[in-house]
Amino acid sequence: MFAFDAPRPARRPSLTPMIDVVFLLLVFFMIAARFGPQAGIEIAPAQGGAADWQGPPRLVEVGPDGLRLNGVPTAPAALIDDLGGLTDSLADPILVRPRAGADLQALVDAMERLGAAGFSGLVLVE
Repeated sequence: MFAFDAPRPARRPSLTPMIDVVFLLLVFFMIAARFGPQAGIEIAPAQGGAADWQGPPRLVEVGPDGLRLNGVPTAPAALIDDLGGLTDSLADPILVRPRAGADLQALVDAMERLGAAGFSGLVLVE
């Protein structure tokens, strides 16, 4: 009555389409990652000049033990108030110096805190 053919052996699935999809996704995410928002901090490099320093010293040191303003330890929250008495305007230069062993994130946090308070004369020195 019925004639059944012998069953065909199962075919191994081809991996080529899956590899193509993986590479396309890889390229897509590599390109998409380049268009993300880029945040940066404006840093004015120190420049040599013949101008005299005006006003009291304003040196913010960032170290592994915290912040120092003119060699005196200060809390990050009090830094802005302490600098307010040393500056005549927000454009006065403020030297920011990382000390040995300072964390880069602590330096960035200090500079962002000063920038958010309106200080525009930040100078990063070695």
